Amino acid sequence: MRITTIPLRKIAKQILRSVDVLPGTSYRTMGVKWWGEGAYERETIDGSQTAAKTLSIVREGDLIINKIWVRHGSIAIAGKDVDGCAASGEFPTFELDLNEVLPRWLHWYTKTREFWDKCAQLSQGTSGKNRIKPDLFLAVEIPLLPLEEQRRVVARVEELVGKVEEVRSLRQKVNQEAQALLDSILHKVFVDEENVWMQLNVGSVAEIIDPNPSHRMPHYSEHGVTFISTVDFEGSESIRKKTAKYVTEETYDEQLKRCTFAIGDILYSRIGTIGQARILTEIWDFALSHVLVVVKPNRDIVLPRFLLWYLRSDSIIAQAANATRSVGVPDLGIKRIREFHIPVPPLPEQHCIVAYLDQLQSKVGAMRHLREQAMEELDALLPSILDKAFKGEL
Repeated sequence: MRITTIPLRKIAKQILRSVDVLPGTSYRTMGVKWWGEGAYERETIDGSQTAAKTLSIVREGDLIINKIWVRHGSIAIAGKDVDGCAASGEFPTFELDLNEVLPRWLHWYTKTREFWDKCAQLSQGTSGKNRIKPDLFLAVEIPLLPLEEQRRVVARVEELVGKVEEVRSLRQKVNQEAQALLDSILHKVFVDEENVWMQLNVGSVAEIIDPNPSHRMPHYSEHGVTFISTVDFEGSESIRKKTAKYVTEETYDEQLKRCTFAIGDILYSRIGTIGQARILTEIWDFALSHVLVVVKPNRDIVLPRFLLWYLRSDSIIAQAANATRSVGVPDLGIKRIREFHIPVPPLPEQHCIVAYLDQLQSKVGAMRHLREQAMEELDALLPSILDKAFKGEL
């Protein structure tokens, strides 16, 4: 059936369900995410916490926009979770003519690039502080079918989206199971077997160096030396250089006085997300964030990758959790790291264990890569489904 195009004002009108704001009265506030991601409840505030004199109550099925960010897809159909929330004047609310349009029809249309672009075109020329007027928003044209056809198309869209989400869930489950398998094998290797191996402290098998003992954040520069932190850790082995920040040569030289790097050294997270570790497979000029320490294995006793695998095991993560010094941001001291217990088998046995774990990780990595490819394909399906839906091709 041929789809007609009409301005929003034909099926929606602005509505104000005003309530006075009173100190001592609680109000559930809300927001609208960008790019059609929906409305959400923000926080409950007391009337004394806002300068607004009145707020407007939102009901399930309302169309809501953020006046500033509507051009970034900040548009939504209110769900049950925000029913009864109080919206400020920054979030104009529109009541739909249910004799002409289904809320779910518009719900799916708010997720289309076409709708976002139409809103952006009407918002051109405005600055970040300007707000689109509700009347201008109501000039946006939308595709429309008779109600029965809307029901059919919405049902078809939701059937297809349900199948996509089912596949996504299965892919996620496979990924979680693969990681759980790797974790369980690490536990078996380093916990179940440790009673037959020599027990040492990490400090006796590796040198632990803090290249930034002042723990001050450096001044970033537009150019200079790459500055590595845990945010630059990628996957299970990589360090992402392209998106890293930069610091001055002076900062780099100061760290270089305390520590030089070698292939096989391990960067270990001691603050925040404790236990993340990366082994250096190449050397370039870089400085380290204060959240990282350098672990330099004594290769006469321990293989670098054996130590890396142990640093990732639940055994050492448990030791780290017990040794953290802060109830806020976890903070693990150098002395504590040196005191970690590590089972140390003979070097030939370490070689076998590392080969086995590396092979297993390679297989898990391949599974993750396939999952990421599949997720990208799944992400591309929704725009395709919606494009067909609002062209009358479903």
